[in-house]
Amino acid sequence: MSEDPRSYEAFLASKRPRPQSYGVPVDRLPEGLFEHQAHCAAFAIERGRAGIFLDTGLGKTLIELVFLDAAARATGRPALLLCPLAVAWQIVREAERFGIEARVIREQADAGPGVNVCNYDRLGKLDPEAFGAVALDEASILKSFTGKTTRALIEAFAGYRFRLTATATPAPNDHMELGQQSEFLGVMDSNEMLMRWFITDQTQMGRYRLKGHGERDFYDWMASWSRMAESPEDLGFDGSRFKLPPLEIVYHRAETAAPIVTEGLFASSASATEIHDIKRQTNEARAALAGELAMAEPGPVIVWADTDYETDALRKELPQAVEVRGSQPIERKEELLQAFADGEVRILITKPVVAGYGLNFQHCARMIYAGRTFSYEQYYQSVRRCWRFGQTRPVKAHIITAEGETQVAHVIDRKSDDHKRMKRAMCEAMRRSMGGSDSTLREYVPTYKGRLPSWFNA
Repeated sequence: MSEDPRSYEAFLASKRPRPQSYGVPVDRLPEGLFEHQAHCAAFAIERGRAGIFLDTGLGKTLIELVFLDAAARATGRPALLLCPLAVAWQIVREAERFGIEARVIREQADAGPGVNVCNYDRLGKLDPEAFGAVALDEASILKSFTGKTTRALIEAFAGYRFRLTATATPAPNDHMELGQQSEFLGVMDSNEMLMRWFITDQTQMGRYRLKGHGERDFYDWMASWSRMAESPEDLGFDGSRFKLPPLEIVYHRAETAAPIVTEGLFASSASATEIHDIKRQTNEARAALAGELAMAEPGPVIVWADTDYETDALRKELPQAVEVRGSQPIERKEELLQAFADGEVRILITKPVVAGYGLNFQHCARMIYAGRTFSYEQYYQSVRRCWRFGQTRPVKAHIITAEGETQVAHVIDRKSDDHKRMKRAMCEAMRRSMGGSDSTLREYVPTYKGRLPSWFNA
């Protein structure tokens, strides 16, 4: 007599790693949440430790605030929300809209009841023991596997019952980066994740790739402690209010007076190291073209650069523009970024690493990339400062390149494809975890008609 196949499925299910729940029942949620936001907030509160990986503009900040508000009530202790530069005041304004007590703090003495919002760079001035819950806004900061900031964050909050990570790019081009999210949350150590689902990538030194046969199980595990979506529709909710306007990418070629000189045979095949030398040689030509494009646009414009020498050249071409760079005092950076957001500044010159994360610039629909980076995440995040839910106009991004820089575009395109594949797999896992159409094992239906070798019937 054959065994019931359902018992075998139950056996396999029992072997799958599933995170322990540390949360509390949801007693109340603020009015005015969209369905997908209420679902994600409730999921995080009930889990206690969760990742919220929603695309830009879907309401990650609000979900973080609702989670921390509930965690503060459950623990009877203040909650902490860590965020990138100049985002803190936006978060507090969002909290005020929904009746959640929150404040911006610079050091421990500023902390009080409810939600305390602080920039990452002030972590050393805080006492982690004073808080009962933590959320990381733009938590892709954890992507450095052994980086100082990553280890400091993991160790500082290792004893917390309530932890949340939130970002639109949890692993922009490397699945391994999801291990840092998991380890910070206390779901599973990065090394254990690698041993379970990954294998050494023989084509890239020091890298791992997802095992083909373990892909479904890996994403099902991800869905057990996180929520990912590009649209509310990915979670089974109405996404009609979150349709984005068109995004137009316009490429421009900056012509240089002298030919590009590299150590290699051809500039078009330059290495990543040689790209920076090429960028210096084309810097003035790219800045001049960026200046022309910025002046031709009638409304707000962000001019993105990759290096300080690029922003220096841009300032010469656009003396009326305002630059925000990393060396400025934090108060000055926040002041200038807020002035741009309020429409007091028309042209902003900055770098994605400085202002490409978390900020809402829906009032601006024009961007110019005078210097690109190999970082797909920085490119993606910077584009989404303007091209995000809440933007009402078509967005145009001008990308300026020069001879020898085509490799940057190729790298960005490859990483973009990797990111899209990961998102599709995660969304399928989300639907399975929520009882969607793909929630059960598929029946095997053979379609290939093979031909037996002649010796088989001998």
